[in-house]
Amino acid sequence: MKRRRVLRAFLATVAGTWGARFAAPEQAAAQTRHIRLYVEMDIAPAREREMLDLFHNQFVPEAVKHEGYIRVKLLKRRTVIQGSVPPAHNYRFELEFESEELRQKWIASAAHARVWPPVEKTMTTTANYPVVLYDEV
Repeated sequence: MKRRRVLRAFLATVAGTWGARFAAPEQAAAQTRHIRLYVEMDIAPAREREMLDLFHNQFVPEAVKHEGYIRVKLLKRRTVIQGSVPPAHNYRFELEFESEELRQKWIASAAHARVWPPVEKTMTTTANYPVVLYDEV
């Protein structure tokens, strides 16, 4: 009897997962059009370890708790393959939220006011650094 109950629960879970994968195209498109924010960061080599510690151990654990959060990434530039970029931009911060409205709620939160400024202070240019917002299309 217990095996049947477990099997039914398993099948219900699988059916729900498959149903979500094959949802109407309008629903799937609506769920994937998020916003992405990119911040080009100039981090001095002497402060890299500090910034990475702040990002991974303070910023990320707090960001994941907020409504609309999808993901955050921190990328370190390896090389420029084509074109040119300012040589000082050695890190790119990427933040993805369900909507700009929910991202604004996160920015207005006390948690954001606590965890972003320490990361920002590790940047060599804390004024006028590039921040670009994109809509997924």
